[in-house]
Amino acid sequence: MGSPTTEAERYSWEGPQTTVTLTRGFYIGTSEVTQEEYLDVIGTNPSLFRNGTAPPYGGSGGAVTNAARHPVEQVSWEDATNYCALLTERGRSAGRLPEDWAYRLPTEAEWEYACRAGTTRAFHYGPALRSGMANFWGQSEYDSSAGTTNNPAATWMGRTSEVGSYGANGWGLYDMHGNVGEWCSSWWSGALPGGQVTDPQGPSTGSYRVLRGGSWNSNPSYCRSAFRDSFYPNLGLSSMGFRVVLASAQ
Repeated sequence: MGSPTTEAERYSWEGPQTTVTLTRGFYIGTSEVTQEEYLDVIGTNPSLFRNGTAPPYGGSGGAVTNAARHPVEQVSWEDATNYCALLTERGRSAGRLPEDWAYRLPTEAEWEYACRAGTTRAFHYGPALRSGMANFWGQSEYDSSAGTTNNPAATWMGRTSEVGSYGANGWGLYDMHGNVGEWCSSWWSGALPGGQVTDPQGPSTGSYRVLRGGSWNSNPSYCRSAFRDSFYPNLGLSSMGFRVVLASAQ
């Protein structure tokens, strides 16, 4: 977990690199929660990028035509955890979910583990993120040995894309880099613990929650597997979404 000191444009809080052991298996959504899924559970859709919405800051994406398949955004950490709680209640009430299982957000360690899918480089794709590989600020590109470079001829959509529009990682998970940043359950810590840890949950208290993965509006270096960001848990922006974990609650 974390980035090596040789990875270009890394931040100090991406280290020290930490050996993590996860002792419990978990299921994680292959895609970010969509607007359709969120609406079905919550009954409202807070997203900016609905049908007919054009990129607000420019970009080549054009107006949204299938918002149901776009990730829900403008959701806070509080919104995301509420969704998980209601989805759990629905599953138990319908007899589809045992009482000792629950939907929740991934811990920060689980998220990075899922993102990397066994890889060790800056992205699950490899050392670089180029235009067309994911939905990010595509007029910049990144290589872990050279950092960020300008490419004004490259593609930038200027909005979210339908989930699953880009290549999956080795474990079949889509949009781990870009599209919308993803809330984690963990409180923010200014550094990783270092050494060897087992099933880390993060700090017990804090002011900010962790957001991972970068978004449609992110510099490509912010989409790296090890990049860590933090925001107030009641904040929801058009660059913020989430995916769910299903795991034993014991």
